[in-house]
Amino acid sequence: MSEESFRMSSHRPYLLRALVEWINDNGMTPHLMVDAGVPGVQVPASAVKDERVVLNIAERAVMRLHIDNEAVSFTARFSGVSFPVNVPIAAVLAVYARETGQGMALPDDIPGTDAPDPGSDDDTPPPDTPPEPPQPTGKRPFLRVVK
Repeated sequence: MSEESFRMSSHRPYLLRALVEWINDNGMTPHLMVDAGVPGVQVPASAVKDERVVLNIAERAVMRLHIDNEAVSFTARFSGVSFPVNVPIAAVLAVYARETGQGMALPDDIPGTDAPDPGSDDDTPPPDTPPEPPQPTGKRPFLRVVK
């Protein structure tokens, strides 16, 4: 099998949709933290602070919320003025519930997903030997309960 057959789409939009659904199912208010410096982000400049913006995407706060594999889009009111919002998935840093702060920072894409690395040679076969597993250090792992 070729390496091309293992290439998968980004996992970030799937995680985002699942977390938004989970937050909604629990009666909480989903918020997105967005990197406003990413190309393609459409939000009012007045909402941006330190290159970040937090967006309330609850059904009662927005109209026509749509989350697909490329972007989050909706219409919302900012200072009483309706504004179309578009956020590329790559710009979403985190999704969380306003009431509890529970949610997660979205991880970066796994190498080998989406577009191929421009510097990679797709015809190069994978190495025959797997990488060496980490060597044990002799110390036992432990968990600490933090209250």
